[in-house]
Amino acid sequence: MEQTFFVSQVAPQRLDVFLSENLDDWTRSQIKKQIDSGGALINGKTAKAGALVKSGAVVSICFSKAVGLEDVEPENIPLDIVYEDDDIAVINKPQGMVVHPAPGNYTHTLVNALLYHFKSVSQMDSTRPGIVHRIDKDTSGLLVVAKNDRAHAFLAEQFATHSAQRTYVALLEGVLKNDSGKITTFLDRDKGDRRKYAVSGSGKIAITNYEVLERYVGYTLCSFKLETGRTHQIRVHAKYIGHPIVGDKVYGFAKQKFNLEGQLLHAIKLELTHPTTKERMTFSCEMPQYFVETLKKLKKSN
Repeated sequence: MEQTFFVSQVAPQRLDVFLSENLDDWTRSQIKKQIDSGGALINGKTAKAGALVKSGAVVSICFSKAVGLEDVEPENIPLDIVYEDDDIAVINKPQGMVVHPAPGNYTHTLVNALLYHFKSVSQMDSTRPGIVHRIDKDTSGLLVVAKNDRAHAFLAEQFATHSAQRTYVALLEGVLKNDSGKITTFLDRDKGDRRKYAVSGSGKIAITNYEVLERYVGYTLCSFKLETGRTHQIRVHAKYIGHPIVGDKVYGFAKQKFNLEGQLLHAIKLELTHPTTKERMTFSCEMPQYFVETLKKLKKSN
């Protein structure tokens, strides 16, 4: 939830008190937790719960309220199930599908579909049943779903230690000179827009490996392997090296040549160890048709 308050003539009061008086559906403890997570700004600067709000101030918030499972209804949404057994399911998520519900978006998510198609999914995170890891709404491709808590815990450990490996393909603007490389930076929320992320001098370490698959006139098709799993990592790193992903409405070029619904970024391969058999498994899927059709429009570089 995002909201801005333009403060009129008031006596100075604590930020958490001010917000509790102006947000009907939030308790003061919930508000304080959101503020402590960096979700509130006074005059454009991150503020603490005890900061004073004075006349003429501009207070901006970007809060994320947890969704309870009782708020989520099963929906008969078709799923591309690449693999399924009693412990896990591997889904090829389409572009445009949100992974889990959030305030203002309780329907048409992957979780809604999971609750309909599967008899049981893990409940370790009651707000995101079955979800072990995520990919962005407008990114397509593979993700694994846990059907029980034991499988969830085992898979979550693999993603935390990076023993589960993900490979993406993306079409980038411009032509990369190097055939391969490693991008290592810190990522943090963009100071100008907290919905975005940016390379920063602090924050969380982010490491992305890339390899050129094909060069076209004005574009480069690359594969990416993640050593870390930060939000928007590949998209931010692509922008950082001066070659944003084609179709990216947030980090890409303002003017786009192709009429796309989102970025040409696809999770094409997933490797993990099965929670029961301990077998190392590899899953892959084809690029979506709109991605393939865009590549057909390009001329290969000599």
